[in-house]
Amino acid sequence: MSYQRGILANIPPVGRYLTFQQYDPSQVKACLQQLCAMVDGEQVVLGLGKSLLLQLDLAHPHLPNFPAYTSAGINIPSTPADVWLWVRGSERGELLLLSQQLIKTLEAAFDCTQIVDAFCHLGGRDLTGYEDGTENPHDEAAIAAAFVADENPQLNGGSVVAVQQWLHHMPSFNRMSNEQQDNAIGRRKDDNEELDDAPESAHVKRTAQESFSPEAFVLRRSMPWSSGVDGGLMFVAFGHSSQAFAAQLRRMVGLEDGIQDALFQFTRPITGAYFWCPPVKDGRVQLAVL
Repeated sequence: MSYQRGILANIPPVGRYLTFQQYDPSQVKACLQQLCAMVDGEQVVLGLGKSLLLQLDLAHPHLPNFPAYTSAGINIPSTPADVWLWVRGSERGELLLLSQQLIKTLEAAFDCTQIVDAFCHLGGRDLTGYEDGTENPHDEAAIAAAFVADENPQLNGGSVVAVQQWLHHMPSFNRMSNEQQDNAIGRRKDDNEELDDAPESAHVKRTAQESFSPEAFVLRRSMPWSSGVDGGLMFVAFGHSSQAFAAQLRRMVGLEDGIQDALFQFTRPITGAYFWCPPVKDGRVQLAVL
């Protein structure tokens, strides 16, 4: 077994996220068989939700419910779904046509409930102008962080992905001074250097992966998104389990020490879900029970 190569690949020029909910259980297996024949794990990355995995008795690691939190001024939603597809490419028309094929393949059993268009901004920056994924592990460390290994052979090479759509309120961000923006992130925007004297609420300090026990390393593959005049970040983090992401989110909300992440001054998540990204064999995603 191998992993879906799109997970390790560089962020593409454009991307599209498709989310599906089933409506006809009798057609689910047939639709997934057709989908797996199309999904190579590189141009299209596939994730399956917990409810569908349990329904079909598909092999998967422990996948908890996505955490939903309500804290002072903060709401973290949990919005589970059955199928998640990350479509990657270099041109929007290409993604549109491929998306139409994928939707048609699943239409007998699944409704497409959300489509989010994303893009690479300024060589890998968030819409705020800050670089995204600076602390990502690389090479062998990235593989160790993102993929299951040394377990059930049906699971090796698979990955758990946490997906959140964050909506930025750019007027709030733009009202902040350059110093306030840098302190919220914990880095200088102009050179991406980490601030030694950043406040404890800085995002970099809230999510420092090596500061957790056990360490909470994930492989981030986030992309900015836009729709009309709205925009933000599609946060996408792959891990060999959900543990690392869950630990980071708890600290961001302030459940450890009462200090909330400064990101909440100008952005908020409007979705949140876990998916299991199955391994690949012979160039196609493998779902053993099917």
